[in-house]
Amino acid sequence: MPSARFQNYLHLHFIVFVWGFTAILGELISIDALPLVWYRMLLASGFIFVYIGFRKISLTISRKLFFTLFFAGIIIALHWITFFAAIKVSNVSITLATLSTGAFFTSVLEPIFYKRKLIWYEVLFGLLVITGLYIIFNVEGDYFLGIMYALCSAFLSSVFSLINGKVAQEYNPTMVSFYELLSGVGIITIYLLGLTLFGNEMDGFTVSFFQLSTSDWLYMLILASVCTAYAFIGSVQVMKYLSPYTVMLTINLEPVYGIILAFLIFGESEKMSPQFYYGALIIIGTVLLNGIFKNAKKRKSTSTLHNITK
Repeated sequence: MPSARFQNYLHLHFIVFVWGFTAILGELISIDALPLVWYRMLLASGFIFVYIGFRKISLTISRKLFFTLFFAGIIIALHWITFFAAIKVSNVSITLATLSTGAFFTSVLEPIFYKRKLIWYEVLFGLLVITGLYIIFNVEGDYFLGIMYALCSAFLSSVFSLINGKVAQEYNPTMVSFYELLSGVGIITIYLLGLTLFGNEMDGFTVSFFQLSTSDWLYMLILASVCTAYAFIGSVQVMKYLSPYTVMLTINLEPVYGIILAFLIFGESEKMSPQFYYGALIIIGTVLLNGIFKNAKKRKSTSTLHNITK
């Protein structure tokens, strides 16, 4: 019988595969990015609330933490809106390849956010990511708007991960996620209400806003339940058995799974030029190398500390 660690490793790969499928659902769902994210966050927060009630998780938080999570909720909402907008105006492959630049943004923002020195190989890897992105820009110029949306999404994803990196260490991740999702859908609701009251009759909460096709409802339920609520809770569970390095390195395979899935499902519409795949390979390979370097450095630091305390 496989060990608990191996079972959780397989589970993690399945979760990353599910995350890769998120982009596929974004392409399949016919509604625009804004209502898509509103439905996703509303339904996912509902599913997680049921889970919280089942597990009897406390929702009591301080005012300071509430405002931190509220801000993080706005960031993740904007991240998803730009992510799905990128898919709508380009395709899954372009979006996921460009989204991989999030690791580059994190390497630039992390020293500022956590007040540490910039590491030399992060600068080198950043230049490699820019090179890969330059190749994609050159050969896929028709998807310029999609690439720009995906870059914005990658930047917002990096900011969100830095905020969550602090709060998730101190507080229950399920509770944190619930408040973030609820805050995100809350701010989108306020925006849509403003459009309803002060925009034209085609904006905001119109009759057509709530008229989803049967297939859209089906894909939306899968997106909110499996790809959001389940994947989040499952990712927290596997972290009890796997090292952060293993988790982080595996998650970086999400664009690979997503691009392969997109090609298998959508066929020719996802087939890109060879130069695009060279650029994507440079970006994804750099992200993986960054994880390997960070893990080696961490192991070296741990080994040095162990020798000192002997």
